[in-house]
Amino acid sequence: MHRADSAAARALEQGFPWLRFEPALEREYRDTSADAVRPRARIAMLLALCTVLGFSILDHRLLGAPWRLPDDLVRFGVELPLVLLATWLIGSRHYKRFYLTALHFGAPLFGVAAAFTAATAGDPAFVALGTARLVLATFFVYFMLGLPFFAALRTNAFLVAAFAVAAWWMAMPSTMALYNVFILLCANLFAGAGSYALEHAMRLAFLERRMLAEVASHDGLTGLLNRAAFDTQVARVWDQAARDQQSVAVVMLDIDHFKSFNDRYGHQAGDQALRDVAAAVARTARRPLDLVARFGGEELIAILPGADRRHAETVAKALVEAVSGLGIPHAGSPGAGHVTVSVGVAAVDATRESSYESAIRLADRALYLAKDQGRNRWVVLDRSLQVHDFAPPLRVA
Repeated sequence: MHRADSAAARALEQGFPWLRFEPALEREYRDTSADAVRPRARIAMLLALCTVLGFSILDHRLLGAPWRLPDDLVRFGVELPLVLLATWLIGSRHYKRFYLTALHFGAPLFGVAAAFTAATAGDPAFVALGTARLVLATFFVYFMLGLPFFAALRTNAFLVAAFAVAAWWMAMPSTMALYNVFILLCANLFAGAGSYALEHAMRLAFLERRMLAEVASHDGLTGLLNRAAFDTQVARVWDQAARDQQSVAVVMLDIDHFKSFNDRYGHQAGDQALRDVAAAVARTARRPLDLVARFGGEELIAILPGADRRHAETVAKALVEAVSGLGIPHAGSPGAGHVTVSVGVAAVDATRESSYESAIRLADRALYLAKDQGRNRWVVLDRSLQVHDFAPPLRVA
């Protein structure tokens, strides 16, 4: 895929006012963000634990508030268990899978419980103190838990609504109720604006880092993976295929008579032809796990995890036809008159092959056979048969 067509480039160009990327990029951002948030969330949960217990002690010891069943039941039956559950999830191997999901349900429940405790205090002085605690909770939800902005906004909307309903239920004086609700709305306005700006900045930084990584790992001319990035990623893909006991196809492609093309049409035209061929290869090998790279000069390579011999043959045939279909004039190409490619494919079992390097060598041998048999064709080899099939040259209309 060319860098200009990448999801990160599109997000930077189009903007993301709703703090959302394309699905695949969004999953990558959430995964990266979860790792960054974890240390902060661990501290946040310890603070929340101290706060819940601390306010309970202060209410009863310093303010002389009596032990009341509804309030203390909410604190020790709802708020404290939720904090303990989140604390356990942060430290467990289930963090990435369940932490945010638990927060989506647990944070609104915590907010409703805190709002109920504040609004049912009875004494106006205690209501004011309860509202102050809700302001702290509002900022805590926006900045400490690692919730996405809209999830934090939804949680605090539940909190404000719960306070308003509880105030009405307890027949709180309307002036007091309105004043306290206005305080909570202002807290949401200020904290929400800051939370939105923070997440927007974090997403922007993520896109910029990703674009820098793409620049470092992609070939400047074709936009495909460069050789260094390919060597790194192919080892990971190969190991995964071996663990999953999958077959893998290695496809090597070389532009026919490319030196004579450069000599006749110039290097600028050669560069453009290479870009067009690379784009055709990227469009053909486009499954999520497929790797396509510039292997060197006019030679390209693709790794197709999970591809058997039949799929490999289909891809090889499609590549030859796709490049021929570009119709790039090439007077120095015997029998074709346009740019063509030779394709060599190795279809192997990752669990039986000694390494991906040996599979590449087999694909390189297949490419040599394709050239030796006249170019503008494909050859497929596999370890089991050690025979090759080849396609006849494409006819020129």
